[in-house]
Amino acid sequence: MVFLHAFEGLISIIIMVALGYILTGKGWFTPENSKLLPKLVTYISLPTYMVWNLLSTFNKENFIPLFKGVIVPVLAMLISFCFAYVLSNMLSLPTNRKGTFRSAFFCSSSLFVGVPVNLALFGESSISYVLIYFLANAFLFWTIGNYSISLDGPSLPSNIISLDTIKRVFSPPFIGFTLAVILVMLEISLPTFVMSTCKYLGNMTTPLSLLFIGIAIFGVKLNTIKFSNDVIAILIGRFIISPIAILVVASFIPIPELMKKVFVIQAALPAMTQTTILAKVYEADTEYAAVLVSITTLLALLAIPIYMIFI
Repeated sequence: MVFLHAFEGLISIIIMVALGYILTGKGWFTPENSKLLPKLVTYISLPTYMVWNLLSTFNKENFIPLFKGVIVPVLAMLISFCFAYVLSNMLSLPTNRKGTFRSAFFCSSSLFVGVPVNLALFGESSISYVLIYFLANAFLFWTIGNYSISLDGPSLPSNIISLDTIKRVFSPPFIGFTLAVILVMLEISLPTFVMSTCKYLGNMTTPLSLLFIGIAIFGVKLNTIKFSNDVIAILIGRFIISPIAILVVASFIPIPELMKKVFVIQAALPAMTQTTILAKVYEADTEYAAVLVSITTLLALLAIPIYMIFI
């Protein structure tokens, strides 16, 4: 019955992704107006969803133990980065691709894709664990990942820790999460109308996110994707090494079973879309970054059902 519920959740995901793909093909979504969807999710629906979810689910006593689990994704992602570093040298990648390869290898789209996927598979109770993984993922991406990609460009590399890095880590979803944590720890309740508003706005997160994934997949140029050794290595890193690293670390650091399952799914998600943005900022190989993000997004639709069978 549990697997059947998860399978039904996957069908819902596929339908909404397919709808985004079909509507883009019909011209409803264009490169210009489709930018509104991630903005609505990032700046409105996701922050309000976090406030509603945490305040309606947790109190001070049962929330504090959750933070002990953050060490698991941190250690697992560092293990994955070590694999990425070694492989990028073994594959003799060009200097303008090594950092991009490493970042795509060990960081996942843990929020924009992770929230709707885990909601569909595990329900509301999974979101707190999604946010814990997001904290680790965001910090490591905007520090180690950001620094790695900056090495690909012709200019001097970015500092690992800088004011700009801090600003990126403190994104609207992170601020919403932080605000909710403060309210929980201070045991402050919000008025009913505020909670209802946050709930209604937050409910937009899943459909808008999945529609945008369908839009993004429509824009993938399949003829630009070549299964070279480095692309195969990225797929192995995203969908095999990263999830296994979670299981290995979790075998030494006990965490709740649902938390472990959520972390595994989070680790098996596509590369972060911001990888392409940073590649452009640092004048690295932007097309290469876009290919890595696109192909991991496509393959994730196959990888997630397989992982659901095993976990």
